Amino acid sequence: MRIVLIEDNSILARALIQSLQEAGHAVDLLEDGSEADSFLALNGADLVVLDVNLPGLDGLDVLRRLRARGQRFPVLMLTAQGQVSDRVAGLDAGADDYLVKPFAMRELHARIRALSRRPAETRTGAEAIGGVIYDRAARSLTTSDGPMAVSRRELSLFEAFADSPGRVLSKEQLAERIYGIGADMDANAVELLVSRLRRKLDGHGLTIRTLRGLGYLMQTDGT
Repeated sequence: MRIVLIEDNSILARALIQSLQEAGHAVDLLEDGSEADSFLALNGADLVVLDVNLPGLDGLDVLRRLRARGQRFPVLMLTAQGQVSDRVAGLDAGADDYLVKPFAMRELHARIRALSRRPAETRTGAEAIGGVIYDRAARSLTTSDGPMAVSRRELSLFEAFADSPGRVLSKEQLAERIYGIGADMDANAVELLVSRLRRKLDGHGLTIRTLRGLGYLMQTDGT
């Protein structure tokens, strides 16, 4: 999942990025509210972790603007202010959840997991893609042989293809989805992930094709 983190406390931001990346998420960091607003308008997100107190636009203004644009991805607000009135203001502005600093990383991850299930519920929790059952809520792949053992990065790669059916995805697009926009990743890292996932999907009704000069396409066998 690609998470946009909007936090101007550099120490907290570094800790959050490390923890989220270790959980298999791609993370884009923005430290200014105005820059975050422009970034989200162009790029969107799977989920946003948004601090209230920011330079430029504050977090509530960023939230109101993205909701006014019709962007419906989940937003988890962070604040050092725990008063009920502050939480109500955030929720009324369109936040999906609220977390008061200081907080435990385990709780942050639990809230992110809960928020990530909400869009999945509107599309059903699991879907069949070829011979693979993809459970968005559980973030798991299952075949007729049982659960498929995939790494977090391999699952993020599968999700990128599943969210873009019939589309050719370039190495750059896949790198942004897996590692975050602007990540300094060698193209070989994407090639290696594709190769690993391709082998695991073999025999389960799915093929990842390489289109030279263009990128990769995942399709069901026989199409």
